[in-house]
Amino acid sequence: MTQSAAPYDALLLCSFGGPNAAEDVVPFLRNVVRGKGVPDERLTEVGEHYFAFGGKSPINEQNIALRSALAEELGRRGVDLPVVWGNRNWHPYTKDTLRDAHAFGARRVLTLVTSAYASYSGSRQYREHLAAAVAELREEGVELEIDVLRPFFNDPGFLAANTAAILEAAARLPEGGGVHVAYVTHSIPETMQEASAVTGPGYREQHEDVRRVIDAELRERGLEVTSSSLSYCSRSGDPRTPWLEPDINDHLAELAERGVTRVVVAPIGFISDHMEVVWDLDTEALGTAQKLGLQAERAATAGVAPAFVSGLVDLVLERASRERGENPPVPVRGELGAFPDVAPPGSCRMRHGEVTGIPVVAGTVD
Repeated sequence: MTQSAAPYDALLLCSFGGPNAAEDVVPFLRNVVRGKGVPDERLTEVGEHYFAFGGKSPINEQNIALRSALAEELGRRGVDLPVVWGNRNWHPYTKDTLRDAHAFGARRVLTLVTSAYASYSGSRQYREHLAAAVAELREEGVELEIDVLRPFFNDPGFLAANTAAILEAAARLPEGGGVHVAYVTHSIPETMQEASAVTGPGYREQHEDVRRVIDAELRERGLEVTSSSLSYCSRSGDPRTPWLEPDINDHLAELAERGVTRVVVAPIGFISDHMEVVWDLDTEALGTAQKLGLQAERAATAGVAPAFVSGLVDLVLERASRERGENPPVPVRGELGAFPDVAPPGSCRMRHGEVTGIPVVAGTVD
């Protein structure tokens, strides 16, 4: 595969965003829930996790580190492709970043969304956000073409980074036999899960594929994995709305009842240590494990692990190659295959059958 990013002029790292100080928390959360009529009093309650860390989310520094690592890896390969960063919900906002990129000559931008999996929250919502940014910039006379990298949950680099992190976490456990690997991801409403499975493997099924691949790799590398499971964290909203279960805290209690004593909590649903990891897992889940008498360690996220960063750059060059009319290899692991570059009609809606008419990029306006 040619080491060239043409026809792209820039790589956009597009993320959720997070506050940098206590005074940012409520304004940030207003952006997250815009249009839902949530009062500030409730947002202050919701923001307690951020306030516990001085109002600063770790996601911003994580994104800065990933942007730098991507730029370094591109440079190491001799690829001239600026890497820029923009957020949906906090500074730097995507629209501002794209405006700046255009001013420096970018006309066609490839976007890396900081979610490895396809669902409304991790895929389509970002495609809506990017379409809105492009439309608003067009009104300013700024014309840009935006493409989006395919979901990368089954990319060899992402899997390798998570596998290594689990092995490192298991090595920190006291001696004592086999390990249960509790894979964890962000919960979503069951309706969103159903919608994610309409045009391809669903959100849950994508994670289960990752679990199977990593389990096999761990055993090949000598770790005694006695069992593994997939559980969820960070559910929110109306408690009457069914979300994917079990919650990691409830699941740890179930494991203890079954006689499990050694657990590695593996956050495969997240690419970096943002609030859902440092609060929901490091604070709450590991606290639950301690109360239950479990020996537990949390594996690192992919972060800026060299295998992960190298895999992302491979994905960028692979996509650029296809856009030039070439036929590059598409390395994936597991049973599900590579997802398409352009999302199929009706994919990853919030609810199956609900056509909002909200424009999207990298797919149809359905």
